Amino acid sequence: MAKKNPKTFVLDTNVILHDPNSINQFEENNVVIPITVIEEIDYFKRGTQVININARQFARTLDSLTGKDLFNGGISLGKGKGKVRIVITNGMCKEIKDAFREDTPDHRILSCAFELEKSSSEKRKNILVTKDVNLRMKAKALGILAEDYTTDKISSIDELYSGKEILEDFDDEIIKKFYDAPFSVNTNEIKEKTDCEFVPNKYFIIRNTNRSVLAYLDSELQNFHRIDKNPVSGIKPRNSEQTFATDALINPNIPLVSLTGKAGTGKTLIALACAMHVRKKYRQIFVARPIVPLSNKDIGFLPGDVDSKIGPYMQPLWDNLKVIQDQYSETDPNYVAIANMIKDEKLVVEPLSYIRGRSLQRIYFIVDEAQNLTPHEIKTIITRVGEGSKIVLTGDIYQIDHPYLDSQSNGLSYLIDHFKGQKLYAHINLEKGERSELAELASNLL
Repeated sequence: MAKKNPKTFVLDTNVILHDPNSINQFEENNVVIPITVIEEIDYFKRGTQVININARQFARTLDSLTGKDLFNGGISLGKGKGKVRIVITNGMCKEIKDAFREDTPDHRILSCAFELEKSSSEKRKNILVTKDVNLRMKAKALGILAEDYTTDKISSIDELYSGKEILEDFDDEIIKKFYDAPFSVNTNEIKEKTDCEFVPNKYFIIRNTNRSVLAYLDSELQNFHRIDKNPVSGIKPRNSEQTFATDALINPNIPLVSLTGKAGTGKTLIALACAMHVRKKYRQIFVARPIVPLSNKDIGFLPGDVDSKIGPYMQPLWDNLKVIQDQYSETDPNYVAIANMIKDEKLVVEPLSYIRGRSLQRIYFIVDEAQNLTPHEIKTIITRVGEGSKIVLTGDIYQIDHPYLDSQSNGLSYLIDHFKGQKLYAHINLEKGERSELAELASNLL
């Protein structure tokens, strides 16, 4: 049954570039696309960045909605959904010109929402949907309802899955079992002592006042297995969290791992060290990070050649690789092996956009700074992973450089929230900084 008074949502360009399928996310409500948005989408169609791919996808979706009603009453988006229509306006209306004299795409979109509000009946609710905080504030200043696009936003960042838990006051007898072959304990023995949540591939510190053990719950929820602090590629875990991360990163039965934590917790270093440790199982190691464009402009706008443009973005990855290499002397086979892997392109460090289109069969794929990816981008990357590959996503969900993402709407938080409990997935939140005592102090105080 159709809704009597459906809402009308006016979409900003950044919503569509964030999620090209956004017009289908408003249930039985109607969607309005200002003609200015179509012009901006046309501008963004050219290029290889994700926003360019999203622009092309949306253009194809609109093209499939044929008929003159697209510019008049609107075209139905399907059963149980509302209509979509494109609204043509004559520049900026007087009220918008008086308030904001500069003629910009944002102000034209705002003008479209304003005129729609003036011409609508009082029973209809018109809402501007934009990921631009400033545009939302401008809209509200003019009495226009404005919202963020929250379809792919998680409900609570405070309740986000951490991947680990501490179990207190366990009997010595149970902890002792972990140190006797087969170094594991049946899940039922632990369940009797706690009411904590049991999730596949979750990690635990089980302890009492005398002793403790680090343990991993297998994907079938049948046994807890002891894990130890073993070095990988010359890097030894410095705390329990890094030990958990190392175990997940070298486990061949967990093809998807995410690591979160503030700067200095060792996310990227541990991921690289583990990739080097298991390199013989994979055809290549890809290490990539997204380049967040300034004001949605491609890096082509920056001065210099390609290497000088992307060099500063990739340097932290090379720095971490150098730390691993420096664990060995220059004559050590491991030192030489790393140099040869780079030379033979067995180890590739590149911007994420350059990786797109490559075959991801038997690849150990590390995506650094994944908090700067949208949920749609995360989905695009993971759905390309082939057999025998492992993908690792690292990032700090509180340190986001993307202008339209936050701790609740970024792709990394979205992944953690949706993949929790899956047998093919493990997550660890690293909390303790290990870069240096000074770095940890600065991270906590400043």
